[in-house]
Amino acid sequence: MQVKWTDTDPATGQRRFLCAERFARVWRFRWKLQRRGEWTRGLQPTRVMWEHVLDSLRRRYRRREGVSDEDIEQVEKILAGWREERDEEE
Repeated sequence: MQVKWTDTDPATGQRRFLCAERFARVWRFRWKLQRRGEWTRGLQPTRVMWEHVLDSLRRRYRRREGVSDEDIEQVEKILAGWREERDEEE
């Protein structure tokens, strides 16, 4: 399953293309600066990226898009863990 979207690269201010892909219960993020360019793997996702993925999963049709409750629960757990890490640092 893939979720694709665009945002602004914080380093350069250019538009970048993002992709979150779930395969074998593992989420991987990648990015590229040109529409037809090569994907760069190994992007560290931010909280905003995870929130976008969760929103996209919730809006997709369950049967047609292949989204399951397990997918949504997994991303919700990641975000819940993110909040706990932030609270401990403060």
